[in-house]
Amino acid sequence: MQKTGLLLGRSARAWRSVRMASSGVTRRDPLANKVALVTASTDGIGFAIARRLARDGAHVVVSSRKQQNVDRAVAALQEEGLSVTGTVCHVGKAEDRERLVATAVKLHGGIDILVSNAAVNPSFGSLMDTTEEVWDKILDINVKATALMTKAVVPEMEKRGGGSVVIVASIAAFSPFPGLGPYNFWMDKAKEESMKETLRISRIGKPEECAGVVSFMCSEDASYITGETVVVGGGTPSRL
Repeated sequence: MQKTGLLLGRSARAWRSVRMASSGVTRRDPLANKVALVTASTDGIGFAIARRLARDGAHVVVSSRKQQNVDRAVAALQEEGLSVTGTVCHVGKAEDRERLVATAVKLHGGIDILVSNAAVNPSFGSLMDTTEEVWDKILDINVKATALMTKAVVPEMEKRGGGSVVIVASIAAFSPFPGLGPYNFWMDKAKEESMKETLRISRIGKPEECAGVVSFMCSEDASYITGETVVVGGGTPSRL
């Protein structure tokens, strides 16, 4: 009985740690002096993740396909006093991936964290109507580029004794949505109410609600977590 109580106590403390990491109520600067790359990070979830990692002490390099978007995001985050720089990076281009890695190494001496957030969804409709060109684009950006980006940063992480790679994906990997074809990412505002019906929390999530979980996964608090899929889905069905 005592042993059971001890285990329950540990479980409760672990759960509180996760909740605190997500809400921002955690120890000061859990990512102090870590160097993080975040792809597609000038808007939405990527921007929220970049901001949270920087607020938690990391030096963050943001990236996007367009220079004006990079400049806007960097300016906004630097105005908050955060250690953020940025560079253009189309993850489907080898030279851009190399520049992103080189920028982090040149400015901060290495890389500890990669958050792969870049993805495309060029097709809506039936799988039977999806062209070979669309398949190639989705697989090149959403699959191959992520693997190659990871390959590029791992040698730099090894020099520093390890690191964290977090890949952002869609809840539709577990619960496919009709009409979103080979990518399956929801972007239609008109379907918001019907989407809420599948969520136990009954509301659409905010980018910031993903960011805390990512920060936790990149911190020492998650040092014994690897190879896991963590669903931030408001209670939507998420089992294959």
